[in-house]
Amino acid sequence: MKKLIYSILPPEKWKIPVIILSGTITGIIIFLLYVSKAHSYLSDAPETCMNCHIMAPQYASWFHSSHKQITHCNDCHVPQDNVFSKYWFKAMDGLRHATIFTLRMEPQVIRIKEAGKNAVHQNCLRCHQNVFEAKMLSNYSGSKIINEQLKRNCMDCHRETPHGIVNSLSSVPNARVPLPESAVPEWLKNLLKK
Repeated sequence: MKKLIYSILPPEKWKIPVIILSGTITGIIIFLLYVSKAHSYLSDAPETCMNCHIMAPQYASWFHSSHKQITHCNDCHVPQDNVFSKYWFKAMDGLRHATIFTLRMEPQVIRIKEAGKNAVHQNCLRCHQNVFEAKMLSNYSGSKIINEQLKRNCMDCHRETPHGIVNSLSSVPNARVPLPESAVPEWLKNLLKK
């Protein structure tokens, strides 16, 4: 075991530079995690979507919709079948979003991807199952029209639910959205004021 430890350790003259380099890399990683609010992505808080300013129209339109009283972003946009698929989807989608926003490749108009459309459709069915079982949905012969409805995507007819029409970054100009907090800690702001 000692041989293994000594084979991993750097030579004596490299110990200080390796410690400094390791500390610098660790500090940069911790700072990036702090600035990107990485911990917030583990929650289901809708304000997390506002970490990226480009989501302001979607947040504002949801905030003023009837869905706000019942549900939040992840209830609709993330699979809910089990905890593993939920967090796997959040990780993959989050990494894609982070890459796009970091490289400044965000489009003027945000379009949902196919995996997201499927998740939204399944969640519509999960929450609104009672609508498909209502007697008023029976046709004249008494058979349910549920089979025909389940073959279609909910978004075919309910495209504007709950976001309304969001065509661009400026499509909801008067909506109030929370401003992102500063990434600079208070102690550093106070130090810079002196």
